Amino acid sequence: MPEMTEPVAAAAPQGAAGTDPQPGPANGPDKQAKPRSLWGDAWSDLRRNPIFYISAVLILFLIVISLWPSLLTSTSPYACDLAHSKQGPIAGHPFGFNTQGCDVYARTVYGARASVTVGICTTVLAAVIGCLFGGLAGFFGGWWDSLLSRIGDIFFGIPILLGGIVFLSVIRGGSVFTVVLLMAILGWPQIARIARSAVITAKQQDYVQAARALGAGTPRMLLRHIAPNALAPVIVVATIALGTYISLEATLSFLGVGLKPPTVSWGIDISSAATEIRNAPHMLLYPAGALSLTVLAFIMLGDAVRDALDPKLR
Repeated sequence: MPEMTEPVAAAAPQGAAGTDPQPGPANGPDKQAKPRSLWGDAWSDLRRNPIFYISAVLILFLIVISLWPSLLTSTSPYACDLAHSKQGPIAGHPFGFNTQGCDVYARTVYGARASVTVGICTTVLAAVIGCLFGGLAGFFGGWWDSLLSRIGDIFFGIPILLGGIVFLSVIRGGSVFTVVLLMAILGWPQIARIARSAVITAKQQDYVQAARALGAGTPRMLLRHIAPNALAPVIVVATIALGTYISLEATLSFLGVGLKPPTVSWGIDISSAATEIRNAPHMLLYPAGALSLTVLAFIMLGDAVRDALDPKLR
């Protein structure tokens, strides 16, 4: 009988299924990872930072109760009963009552709306003005830089708190719009200086010089090449300044020149409770604690964003 032999498998072509593929640009050790942008690296760092999550949750909670305070309380902050004046916590009123017999818990919840609104609106307006003046000064240079920088120095020399006391004492408006406008006018020079320095640094980069050599116009260079790369330090400063503006609004309201009743504000409640701190400390404790927690949340967020966007801290 003929000897049986095992069939010999045909040689498979290179790269076929079941064989080890040859290293190549698509699949192999020579494959290079796609480089990430500054914002991609920053987001990756933020996701690993627990401070970012803590501050983000607190800020999200504050924004929610600012928009829908009725989710946390059904009591009106204007419903007052002098029979409960300075009374401590009871059932249904966990924070007690103030001098007028108003529910402190309801006023603390509704007070977040004015403080958060003033802080966010002031920061946005100051950032827009500061980026406009600082960006134009840094990009054009020359007499534009001298003129805009001197205008900024005039406003920078006026302390925000002192300027707010003087001007709000004269205006006597006491509305959210008035306080936001005044603080933004006095607060934009700090952001303008940061924006000017960032634009001067960005316009000296090779990609901007290449765009200029290829005939890119001024609007295109500002919007497509310089602005995205100069926003990082502005965002850091603006985020930290937001908490400062909230505390500044509370200070002005505490001094009686900021927001005025019937607006519900933590600063107003702290001012009215300051004289009763020995007899009814709960009137001061809760609005002051809410204010401190809010300012701390925004400062923590600013620190986390700074650590993520500053390559020197990595």
